[in-house]
Amino acid sequence: MNSPDSPGSTPPPSDAATPAPSCSAKGCREAAVWVLAWNNPKLHTPERRKTWLACEEHREHLSQFLGVRGFLKDVVKLDEWVQPEGSERP
Repeated sequence: MNSPDSPGSTPPPSDAATPAPSCSAKGCREAAVWVLAWNNPKLHTPERRKTWLACEEHREHLSQFLGVRGFLKDVVKLDEWVQPEGSERP
């Protein structure tokens, strides 16, 4: 029987193969912490929610960008986000 450190052993499955969600701000690759749920009322039904992800640094900037246009509907911590029916995945 192989020990975990012995050559030829199969490593246990890892979540490292699935990249952590990253911030939607242009050029940012930091881990996402926030979900910004939004919709454009000229294009989407009222219950539809599209999402942007934000790191701590870009949450306020992205929120203001969506808010000034009247698109921002909700800001929720990523680990608390529950995707509404009909919305896009974060």
